[in-house]
Amino acid sequence: MFNRDKWNEILEVLTSNWIRTLLTAFGVFWGIFILILLLAAGKGLENGIRADFGNIATNSLFMWTQTVTKSYQGMSKGRRYSYDLNDVRDIKNNVENLRFVSPRNRLGGYRGTSNVIRGLKTGGFDVYGDYPEIIQQEPMDIIEGRFINYNDIDNKRKVAIIGQGVKRSLYDIGEDVMGTYIKINGVNFMVIGTYEKKTSGGDSEEESKQIYVPFTAFSQAFNRGDKVGWMAITAMDGTPITDIKEQIFDIVKKNHKIHPEDNRAVGHRDLYEQFSRVLSLFTALKVIAYFVGILVLLSGIIGVSNIMLIVVKERTREIGIRRAVGATPAKIRSQILVESVFLTIISGMAGIVFGALLIYGLNYALDMTDPIDMFANPSVNLGVISTALTILIVSGLFAGLIPAQNAIKIRPIEALSTD
Repeated sequence: MFNRDKWNEILEVLTSNWIRTLLTAFGVFWGIFILILLLAAGKGLENGIRADFGNIATNSLFMWTQTVTKSYQGMSKGRRYSYDLNDVRDIKNNVENLRFVSPRNRLGGYRGTSNVIRGLKTGGFDVYGDYPEIIQQEPMDIIEGRFINYNDIDNKRKVAIIGQGVKRSLYDIGEDVMGTYIKINGVNFMVIGTYEKKTSGGDSEEESKQIYVPFTAFSQAFNRGDKVGWMAITAMDGTPITDIKEQIFDIVKKNHKIHPEDNRAVGHRDLYEQFSRVLSLFTALKVIAYFVGILVLLSGIIGVSNIMLIVVKERTREIGIRRAVGATPAKIRSQILVESVFLTIISGMAGIVFGALLIYGLNYALDMTDPIDMFANPSVNLGVISTALTILIVSGLFAGLIPAQNAIKIRPIEALSTD
């Protein structure tokens, strides 16, 4: 129940020496402020890296061929080999818990270009031969029209989906692209859609300069037969691709007479493994943030405890008089604890408010400027605030515990005789 006299007394005690109280409160304020700031910075880094991955399926494996480094079954080392559609079929039939197995081809090497012509305009763009599933593995926003479907695959339709960068290069502003034709290495393809990709890694403009065509039409138009440049493989949810990728490698090695221990012959990028490492890093950063913040907060709590010891010593005569007129040890103890918790919570809440204002300012500044690589939307959630408040209350109780115990040990006769 609210007791005006009790709270007036608490305020009088804490304001009797403003400088001492403010210096003591600053330790708690700074500890909570640092904790909030570190957690927000860690969240900003996490958001930035997650955005850098984009919407790409993180339980995926990209696999390509490399030079064989060991002799095996009469085949020499140093040779090159190529994937084919038999590899795709064998992987689908023999490896369980796979969601997508997408064979892919591309004109040109890494970041290579292909001559694409429309009327009098010419551009150099990456051209991919793909299956419809690739949009699930490398998600993109379809701006106009549609993406590749299985009718296109089965009928080997020469259709193309172009990026916004391709559209800007080959078409005039406001010109309708649907149903028009572009010539890729001398072969006409009809445009049936446009797309846009969004990444924070600085490649969004480059990725918008790509063209997607049906895998079968690509193979026919550019004489690739059943050859496969590389594969995008995605596992079912709940089954990490990392756990089954060796089964995939074994099938490829068997099909192409590669030594089972030749780990360099199959190039790959395991997104699940990479993403798991990133998540582990975020967890470590969060632990470090709590560790550092709590250590700084602890120094503030020690300051509160020390100041309460001084306050108790200064109020020795007052406490003795209270004991003499019938105040119980529980009332004396609760008075000291309430003062300690009140000072701690007020200081901590000030730290939370200033931390929130700084985070708001950072987000506002980020919105007003160009995106920063691997850093976006620093923030803390309500769970963190609740945890911080819990820490404050517990810390305040511990800070006041020793001074409270000292207070109730004071004998009334000794207190009254104190000058």
